[in-house]
Amino acid sequence: MSLDEDCPPLVDSCSGDLNTCEDDSDGWDEMEVSGEQTTCLFCTLQFHTIAVALDHCRSEHNFDLLSLKNKYNMDCYSYIKMINYIRLQKPDPKILTESSVALWDDEAYLKPGEMETWLMYDFDDLGSAPSTPHYAIDGKTPISNINFSDLQRQIQELTMQVKHKDMLLENYSKDMEKMKEVTRVIVESGDVMNRRIPHNVASAGCDSSDYFNSYSHFAIHHDMLNDKVRTESYRNAILTNKNLFLGKSVLDVGCGTGILSMFSAKAGAERVYGVDQSEVLYKAMDIVRENNLQDKIHLIKGQLERIELPVEKVDIIVSEWMGYFLLFEGMLDSFIYARDAFLKPGGLILPNRCNITIIGVCDEDKYNKIIHFWDDVYGFSMKCMKKEVLKEAFIETIPPEKVLTNPVVLTEIDLKTCNVNACIFSSKFTFEALNNGTLTAIAGYFDTFFDLENNIQFSTGPHAPKTHWQQTVFFLSETIPMKKGDVLDGTLSCTRLTKNVRGLAVTITIGKNKYQYILD
Repeated sequence: MSLDEDCPPLVDSCSGDLNTCEDDSDGWDEMEVSGEQTTCLFCTLQFHTIAVALDHCRSEHNFDLLSLKNKYNMDCYSYIKMINYIRLQKPDPKILTESSVALWDDEAYLKPGEMETWLMYDFDDLGSAPSTPHYAIDGKTPISNINFSDLQRQIQELTMQVKHKDMLLENYSKDMEKMKEVTRVIVESGDVMNRRIPHNVASAGCDSSDYFNSYSHFAIHHDMLNDKVRTESYRNAILTNKNLFLGKSVLDVGCGTGILSMFSAKAGAERVYGVDQSEVLYKAMDIVRENNLQDKIHLIKGQLERIELPVEKVDIIVSEWMGYFLLFEGMLDSFIYARDAFLKPGGLILPNRCNITIIGVCDEDKYNKIIHFWDDVYGFSMKCMKKEVLKEAFIETIPPEKVLTNPVVLTEIDLKTCNVNACIFSSKFTFEALNNGTLTAIAGYFDTFFDLENNIQFSTGPHAPKTHWQQTVFFLSETIPMKKGDVLDGTLSCTRLTKNVRGLAVTITIGKNKYQYILD
């Protein structure tokens, strides 16, 4: 990464000397933007000034920059990250304005990119009096002497950050090459007794190392394999559609013990590539050899986004990537990467579709045990704990008789076309009470579909056989009495956590009450 390319110096159009500008800052009243037009943040329309572009964003896209600044208490750094986030992720403006957290609050979005007029905008003055100088006029943005000095300091700080990031990236790249070489030797040698990685080789895992390490515990794999709804659905989808697998190449994303890889091989796949980052892959190698499938199944240990397959593209991708509430601790991002990077045009995806559904729950006994428990703990009041407890989502099995309302599908994900923003959505819902009762919680679950010649599907809802996913329960701080036939309207919004991309922030709004939950 070149600093000259990523952080170009600000140059006086008259002298071209940055030092001269520093010595004589009184001569700086405004900064030219080379007559560049400003492209809208959300469409392809262009405007002569940022003022007009901002008016367009407010009127056509319901995106009010000043409102957003006040909502998230944004500074100029946050503004730069927001612009870079929008340019990179191309989100719907509704997602930005309705999210409960600043989605761009990640240092990665401070990385210098292409210079454009939005990044030259004097964001600190937005909303202050007088209001007229805040926007660019005729392609020029007013910058005071103080602001220009601050801008120089900020550029110097960003330059130092880039140098530091470059150093970390270089070291990380070297570690990755060491890890790839060691893994290649291990896999090719097939020597079970010599699979330990040398201590001087740094881990090549991603920031989610704790997540992948958790899958090294064999009890987790026992629970998943023992989940008949899950495992038999995949088995039936593959083995009752053998004609689709015969002679084909298959990629198993997050293969774990290799059960889906072996189902695929049994269905007649010519070659199966199983990829997993956790240590359980070494046991999967033993399992594959134990079942004499080593000629068909090739296992690769590593992060999917950083490995190379022996083939350019595959015919089929299978993956059990789903987490609690479908998206929490799931592998959707890795699945999407695999689809875009390795699947042949027109290739097959299993499963190909999922949805998220919610229901209203009436379980006052459970509510008392979990929430009212804090009212009197061995004679002491611990009510202050309730606020924190109510922010947590619980993984529970809801007895069918505790279901109070009709189910409502919040969102459906087409795995053939979705992107990583599928985790970010906001949906309205309407509950109708099926019986008299008190709404104590809202529970979420998901359904999974294999739309094949022989269709297979399974549900993780309370009316279906129990799965290891169970249901995700959001307890309400204010319970709601309902009579049969009563209707209740609300909205559920979901977004990613900033510091944990596999975590979720869920907001449920019912009437004037807003309930916020963290799945972390």
